[in-house]
Amino acid sequence: MASAVDTFVAGVIARNPAEKEFHQAVEEVVESLMPVLDKHPEYRRAKVLDRIVEPERVIMFRVPWVDDQGDVQVNRGMRVEFNSAIGPYKGGLRFHASVNLGIIKFLGFEQVFKNALTTLPMGGGKGGSDFDPKGKSDMEVMRFCQSFMSELFRHIGADTDVPAGDIGVGGREIGYLFGQYKKLTRKFEGVLTGKGLNWGGSLIRPEATGYGEVYFAEEMLKTRGESLKGKRVVISGSGNVAQYAAEKVIQLGGTVLTFSDSSGYIVDEEGIDSKKLAFVMDLKNNRRGRISEYQKKYPNANYQPTSAGAKSNLLWDVKCDVALPSATQNEINEIDAANLVKNGCACVAEGANMPSTPDAVSVFLESKILYGPGKAANAGGVAVSGLEMSQNSMRLAWSREEVDQKLHSIMKSIHKVCMETAEAYGTPGNYVNGANIAGFLKVADSMMAQGVV
Repeated sequence: MASAVDTFVAGVIARNPAEKEFHQAVEEVVESLMPVLDKHPEYRRAKVLDRIVEPERVIMFRVPWVDDQGDVQVNRGMRVEFNSAIGPYKGGLRFHASVNLGIIKFLGFEQVFKNALTTLPMGGGKGGSDFDPKGKSDMEVMRFCQSFMSELFRHIGADTDVPAGDIGVGGREIGYLFGQYKKLTRKFEGVLTGKGLNWGGSLIRPEATGYGEVYFAEEMLKTRGESLKGKRVVISGSGNVAQYAAEKVIQLGGTVLTFSDSSGYIVDEEGIDSKKLAFVMDLKNNRRGRISEYQKKYPNANYQPTSAGAKSNLLWDVKCDVALPSATQNEINEIDAANLVKNGCACVAEGANMPSTPDAVSVFLESKILYGPGKAANAGGVAVSGLEMSQNSMRLAWSREEVDQKLHSIMKSIHKVCMETAEAYGTPGNYVNGANIAGFLKVADSMMAQGVV
């Protein structure tokens, strides 16, 4: 006989075929929520779960643009406005060839719970395009962003839907998008976060996701009387999140060993210090090069190219104490998780969205290591986006120290509510259940209060 979880997920799959990432995200959350629904039958009667997995609005549109050769290109743009029960839709834009509706819906669904955990008044949404900025000139990126915003501007606003950056959308892209929005609407408002400091951005916003990920890891380690000082740390990715996670680990006395990109990964057993990190930041942010160039600069490091069709990622077979997956979804499978545990990893904090497959999560939970899921551990980015929105609304700017202090406080609060909620529902130490249930309760109660809408 099928369980309640299986029956519900089967219904979601039937209504949303070929959206495997979305199915995975829903199943993970629903598994955590069964004890809540048993304890609160009013949620079942009001069909809160059925409503919460259905986006309030899905917008898809054509994005035509002209490349440097004068040829017309056509991409697809989308925005999924998932849930606005506790505030305006909030979530990033992802520009990457892999983007499809299933990925955007998974990200938007995760964002609903993540934003609720921050304690800030933000609903959940996500958007993006199958356009890939990699290898494009600044002028091509500008023309694409202007075309993209020429449709998106109709659907967003400072009190309606506030996008931000994600994979493929950094400061350059946010600038082009904001410029076009301002031109079309004649409004200078906090409609996008991740803006430049001279035009409404917040200090600490670029660092926020990576810093927050490390703050969360540090809080988890404290529950066992430990800290990051002296710990060997493996980090995947080499973009914004990975860079600033590494910076904070170095500041807290840990040793960063790895970085990666889609072409491969590097291992530096001597440790990646501040000077080496500065090289990576210049390589990735300014020269937009490949991580393989790290070995040319620092020959003692080992570079391994990505092997097509490999059953595991050898980056996760590096001996470490702490793992910070900060690249993309489903980058850690069951074999990778087993390798991490085998090599002594005691703490995993996710900087990417859903970087661990369900089988990998099972390995982490069964081994009783500290495991912080993305919707809790990487909520620092959207938390500071919320603080940027507050600063924009008040027409002021807080100092670096103020924003960092608020970020640190929010991450401590998220850790505390995850711990307390997991314990209250009979699974002490299970941050997955704690995060899912705590986020759900805030959104569900708000939905109940607002009626069937």
